[in-house]
Amino acid sequence: MVATTAPRPRVEELARSSLETIPKDYVRPQEELNSIRDIFDEEKSIEDGPQLPTIDLLEIDSSNEETRKKCHEVVKKAAMEWGVMHLVNHGIPEELTNRVKAAGKEFFELPVEEKEKYANDQVAGNVQGYGSKLANNASGQLEWEDYFFHCVLPEDKRDFSIWPNHPADYVAATSEYAKQVRGLATKILSVLSIGLGLEKDRLEKEVCGTEDLILQMKINFYPKCPQPELALGVEAHTDVSALTFILHNMVPGLQVFYEGKWVTAKCVPNSIIMHIGDTIEILSNGRYKSILHRGLVNKDKVRISWAVFCETDKDKIVLQPLPETVSEAEPPRFTPRTFAQHLKGKLFRKTDGDGDGVGEKNMDGNKSNN
Repeated sequence: MVATTAPRPRVEELARSSLETIPKDYVRPQEELNSIRDIFDEEKSIEDGPQLPTIDLLEIDSSNEETRKKCHEVVKKAAMEWGVMHLVNHGIPEELTNRVKAAGKEFFELPVEEKEKYANDQVAGNVQGYGSKLANNASGQLEWEDYFFHCVLPEDKRDFSIWPNHPADYVAATSEYAKQVRGLATKILSVLSIGLGLEKDRLEKEVCGTEDLILQMKINFYPKCPQPELALGVEAHTDVSALTFILHNMVPGLQVFYEGKWVTAKCVPNSIIMHIGDTIEILSNGRYKSILHRGLVNKDKVRISWAVFCETDKDKIVLQPLPETVSEAEPPRFTPRTFAQHLKGKLFRKTDGDGDGVGEKNMDGNKSNN
């Protein structure tokens, strides 16, 4: 268990203090405010525009080659066109995902002083544990969320001293869920590898090297916000991971920047949202898309999401387009860099004149916000 001096107050405490206006540190820049609207109104209008694809994975391992290929093709198409999708029939038992969500919800229902026993120390570089975002992000503004972050796989990298002792099922449910997500990641990486015309295990080998895939879980807790039109739960960013798998409590909030507009993700029961991360975008030379996304908040309902980031070793793996994805017609769009260098180099710039306050790609094709 880790206890440090935590920033005060937590967003949860602000939300419970009956304040009518949010502190100015949480108010987004004007160019972002132009595109922040009521998330429930946005959810109602989903049918009027493009929607995140929902991909049925039931036949991903079918013994029937034609059936299996059809499933693989829709995954590939969604990865190339959107870079994000709802996965259904993903093979992870609903009973287990319900346990994971129940354990995370119960942890955040603990008194703040109890959660502070697991506080991280971002200033000292200790990011694992309970925390709130410091103003070291793209805009210099704060985000309307608290979180719990920790490594869940491989087992030798887990630090159980910062895993919650309460609720009692937290460790067991989270550990089993991590194993299931790890298996799902292998299946998805295989499909994406085949989609590039490579051997099915090629992408996973490139991502992992001689080590295993690193899975980090972040439970995002977005309290009710008295002025949701002025704040963001998470600002616009792309994930640095290879893949990200997300559970949520069926409260809308996720938006992705697709074809020049913010598109609200509908809530699909028993699904897992999957993002293609920067790592796969780089290895595929941009054929698979790592899409810009953000999280909106609201004044009526608490939103919680459980994100598992599947990552490579920060220093051992060099990220660059695979030779098979490069040609005279398609030159490399990304310069070689380690995962750590990529993370450090995700500098943010604002686009000019579009009024959406979104990140743009820098000179080597990398989306610039972290």
